[in-house]
Amino acid sequence: MNLHVFNTKMDMGAAAAKRAAQWLNAAVAARGKANLILATGASQFEMLESLVRQEVDWSKVTVFHLDEYLGLPESHPASFCKYLQERFVDKLPGLRKFHYINGEAADPAAECARLSALIAAHPVDVACIGIGENGHLAFNDPPADFETEAPYIIVTLDEACRRQQLGEGWFPTLEDVPTRAISMSIRQIMKSAAIVCTVPDARKAVAVQKAVEGPVTNLHPSSILQQHPHCDLFLDEPAAALLNRHAKDYSTTT
Repeated sequence: MNLHVFNTKMDMGAAAAKRAAQWLNAAVAARGKANLILATGASQFEMLESLVRQEVDWSKVTVFHLDEYLGLPESHPASFCKYLQERFVDKLPGLRKFHYINGEAADPAAECARLSALIAAHPVDVACIGIGENGHLAFNDPPADFETEAPYIIVTLDEACRRQQLGEGWFPTLEDVPTRAISMSIRQIMKSAAIVCTVPDARKAVAVQKAVEGPVTNLHPSSILQQHPHCDLFLDEPAAALLNRHAKDYSTTT
């Protein structure tokens, strides 16, 4: 895991977007196409803002959606489909393809099967992800399933995860936060050739410390990133605050 710590969220997001673009351009140069995974949430604002401005041939890029609430209308302010449509897809009219998760599917298991078949035919070049306050990757809350090979799964959201969504302002009350979602699985995320993980804010500092310096355990799902051969973790100073001094001195970028 390569650590990169920045003074501001804007610098962090710009550096993460540049790194993702490098991986995408390398894939396009090698194979004539590239496949990308995108996350959502407040942690990705700056990265996505910069990513859409990168010099990438987007007509050769296919994108997969990381996770989505079950039963939440696409028109809802917290819809991840809405989030990605507004912040990414609408800004790139030449994009080759975006495969959305249908959180309103009548048969969520069938929707998982549809998405799983699609991504099986599109080996992922880079996954742009974040880390939750409870250490989750996508919506794989602890204790996460590290074993399933299914690319997309139905998950139940724990209270810490739901409180994070409330705290970020996506819902008016905890009761309004859905309790289930479709999520990309841990093993599918780890199959990505490269991972660009962007994590700002002091509220993520404990999760970052456990992900970087703790043992690899499904009780802290993001710790598995330690085992990925090409994972870059982009942090701002508050998110990196609990890392030991040596790690911070080694990796800080100004």
